[in-house]
Amino acid sequence: MKPYFEKMKEFGQELKPGQIKSTEASMKQIQEVEAQVAEAVEKVKNTGLPTEKINARGQLTVWQRLEYLVDPGTWNPLHTLYNPEDNSEGTTNVIDGLAKISGKWAVVIGFDNKVYAGAWIPGQSENVFRCTDLAKRLNIPLVWLVNCSGVKLTEQEKFYADRRGSGTTFFRHAELNQAGVPILAGIYGTNPAGGGYQGISPTILFAHKDCNIAVGGGGILSGMSPKGYFDLEGAEQLISAAKQFKAEPPGSTKIHYDETGFFRYVYEKEEEVLDGIKDYMKDMPAYNPKFFRVAEPKEPRFSQEDLYHLVPFNQKAMYNFDEILARLVDGSEHMEYRPDSGPEVYTGLVKIDGYLVGVIGNRQGFFGEDYPEYADYAGIGGKLYRQGLIQMNEFVTHCGRDRVPIIWFQDTSGIDVGDIAEKAELLGLGQALIYSIQQTDVPMMLVLLRKGTAAAHYIMGGPTANRHNAFTLGTPTTEIYVMHGETAAAASFSRRLVKEKAADRPLEPIIEEMNKLVKEYYDYSRPAYCAQHGLVDEVAKMTGIRQYLQAFAGAAYQNPKSICPQHQMMLPRIIKG
Repeated sequence: MKPYFEKMKEFGQELKPGQIKSTEASMKQIQEVEAQVAEAVEKVKNTGLPTEKINARGQLTVWQRLEYLVDPGTWNPLHTLYNPEDNSEGTTNVIDGLAKISGKWAVVIGFDNKVYAGAWIPGQSENVFRCTDLAKRLNIPLVWLVNCSGVKLTEQEKFYADRRGSGTTFFRHAELNQAGVPILAGIYGTNPAGGGYQGISPTILFAHKDCNIAVGGGGILSGMSPKGYFDLEGAEQLISAAKQFKAEPPGSTKIHYDETGFFRYVYEKEEEVLDGIKDYMKDMPAYNPKFFRVAEPKEPRFSQEDLYHLVPFNQKAMYNFDEILARLVDGSEHMEYRPDSGPEVYTGLVKIDGYLVGVIGNRQGFFGEDYPEYADYAGIGGKLYRQGLIQMNEFVTHCGRDRVPIIWFQDTSGIDVGDIAEKAELLGLGQALIYSIQQTDVPMMLVLLRKGTAAAHYIMGGPTANRHNAFTLGTPTTEIYVMHGETAAAASFSRRLVKEKAADRPLEPIIEEMNKLVKEYYDYSRPAYCAQHGLVDEVAKMTGIRQYLQAFAGAAYQNPKSICPQHQMMLPRIIKG
């Protein structure tokens, strides 16, 4: 397929000096957000006990273990700021991301042993689900660094027993094993109760000599007080049980290596556990990249630094999406699908690290009085109309047929509304796109370039409306809401304004409430807020977006569940005509 893929059409233009100068203020605003996110990330990394204290105990922190385990330059963190329950610790107590180990992509997750010795805390199970779902969707190994002291008992009611509680993660591990997705686990420290099940549920266990996994801990071993309350006698019994547990906790390597065989290997040093995982990762299922690459990897012809000047911080400002894409894809080359239809969307094939990937994105600008063709008003970029919706449905379906992963870029203000839009069947076409995505069983990722609004956020690869979204990447310009704050304020207060005006009462109190709502919408849609509450899985710098695209493409092609040979693909032939 050299005529199709090896050299595609080049696109994009160099930035002009005037363009750079006129966007300096916008660039500074973007970099301020990046600095705020970086500060929040650093706070998460430094929460809990100091690194020096953990090291003094002869242990490595989870961050040190990760640094040793993953291949240099391949760590793509996810869910760093995820904290949906607003824990005072600022974290869900697990650290995770996409990374290579021994040259193979894996989902890597570890308990933060600096915080409550890695205990389960509120929101953690939801974080784990995102990791198991990611491993399942990409069909790549899940690698655990287990160091879990069990449940934070004082908050157990928040996450223990509901349908998405902590125990559900063990079922998710079983599900991965049944799907043929291996789970490798390095076991450190004392892991009682939930920590014990966390340690036994993976596929292969690599144990440090001082670790243990067990059904219960010291307090549990002492049993319930038959009196129904505690007194001095009960306290003394508890002290005795706790001392015994500390002296020799149950489920040590003597039990689970010498007797049960649960531990596949036991190592003297912490680093040797990680070396064992590295060695096994060499044998994990993975195609040689040349099997799926359609061309040699290339850097874009333009600098990624340009993105600071091309993506406006002002959500109402227009820009050229094609220029954004040209800074992110190999050689700044593409094959656009149906360029003469649906001007509000981009659909096309590009290369990421030599891998073929489908791209769908929102285009901005004004389309004149002749578009949309069904209306008597002019179309505007970011909004979805009939042709664009049909075009995306077609492209998604073709990508599914040819087994091409899809990357979505969102900056949408929603779907066209009103009776004219309803007569044009936009409601049905939006649902049709959800159907097309769901029946197109290929990995997808979403970049929230700027706005993710209303149902358009769902239907354009949003994680809410499909099972194929591997992860969603935020940027410093990300905003997510059901509608813009100003629109929400107008919708919420317009009737009250009419009523107050008719009664000849002052409007200022209502206007004050309206502006308060606008500010709340803004505050609750910022990148860091979106990351904390899981609306995005991570916030990347503008210059870090391509790295995540590379991780996604490499992982998606590492061990795909289905293949379409390149010479049997229809989509490039349809584009060529």
